[in-house]
Amino acid sequence: MQTPYYAVIFTSTRTEADENYGETAELMVKMAAEQPGFLGVESARDEIGITVSYWKDLESIKNWKKVIEHKTAQQKGRNTWYENYTVRIALVEREYSFDKNSL
Repeated sequence: MQTPYYAVIFTSTRTEADENYGETAELMVKMAAEQPGFLGVESARDEIGITVSYWKDLESIKNWKKVIEHKTAQQKGRNTWYENYTVRIALVEREYSFDKNSL
């Protein structure tokens, strides 16, 4: 990705409730990918979950937050799926990586 761009960092602790969590999470990634300004997503879950989505600009993030299906999933998260969560929005000014397979 070409810098600068924004990262939305979502960390969470789940409840025991499942109630279509996986299906909804997959749908949200699919829908986010269709939004203007979406650049990608990475996710991991163990005791805590971390999902980082990448966006071109703050306006794209604001527009995604307004999507009705996303708002519905957020409400279900607060009511059912999450003990707690935190959302952080960060400007990525520089990035670098290592890939052993590309040596």
